[in-house]
Amino acid sequence: MLTGAVTAPERSPAPASGAAGVPAPAAQDRCAPERCTPEWLPAAVADHAAVPDTLPVGAAGKVGVLELAFAETGGGTVLTGHFQKAPLHTTRPLYPDPARPGMPHVMVMSSGGGVLQGDRYRMELDCGPGTSVHVTTQTATRLYRMDHDYATQMIDITAAAGAYVEYLPETTIPFGGSRYYQRLRVTADPDATIVLGEKLMAGRLARGERHAYTAYCTDLDVHDPGGRLLFADPIRLVPAECPVTGPTAMDDFGLMASLYVITGAKPAQRAADTMHQAITESGLRGGASVLPAGCGAWARILGDRSPEVDAAYRRTLDAVRDLLARTADQ
Repeated sequence: MLTGAVTAPERSPAPASGAAGVPAPAAQDRCAPERCTPEWLPAAVADHAAVPDTLPVGAAGKVGVLELAFAETGGGTVLTGHFQKAPLHTTRPLYPDPARPGMPHVMVMSSGGGVLQGDRYRMELDCGPGTSVHVTTQTATRLYRMDHDYATQMIDITAAAGAYVEYLPETTIPFGGSRYYQRLRVTADPDATIVLGEKLMAGRLARGERHAYTAYCTDLDVHDPGGRLLFADPIRLVPAECPVTGPTAMDDFGLMASLYVITGAKPAQRAADTMHQAITESGLRGGASVLPAGCGAWARILGDRSPEVDAAYRRTLDAVRDLLARTADQ
């Protein structure tokens, strides 16, 4: 089943490794399979643990690592730390937004073309004080069929005081028989703003494949620098155990998009109202509400086709960006 934002996670969050003041591990330790595998897995994924008949966990190309650090220089934000191990990699940041000329746009890429059984990915984004960073992915993330084992991805984002961070990956497409778990952990300073996005397709819709995956599970945990949980949003889509087409999940829609705005720069209710109005104008099913403790707002959008969901998602994102860019008296 799918649940909304809650106030208690299934486990206590831990600080991200490599955070400010913590020495980075040696290269061989950074790429160790055990460091790139979550310390906890939902049973719906863990029950499929097995030795793949292809390349095993830890083999070349099966552990992807990408660690990026950003700092404000006075003239804009620059990439100051960069470690990568294939299949995850990135190129030099670009600065394409005239409205934010000092904000780098970083594209996360994979040389593997998709996520396979036994893959273990880990990403860390360390955004220093006053930085502005936009991170996205090269293309949709394809989760291929998995006959043995499963795949995981761990993402840790740290946003220091005054930072503005956007993490907006492209759509995730779970193929039939895939088993996947993603843990996204965010550490947000009270004076930081973080915009998180996620788009999920029910499968390869053009091929008539809908909710044919074995398990799609994710955890989003957001907490303050002291470790206090601000909110959590767990998603559990396991078609064999519980219907995923009911009103508390994806209903009969083919795509679901989520947007989270963690900020103290604008009133949470105003952010929620802004996103709700944009979704209403798009004509799609969806809504927005305030996050626990008023730490921001979140929205969820449902639709049948990628173009219409992408358009509604973009409209909602642009509306909240415009709100955040306004001065206090606007």
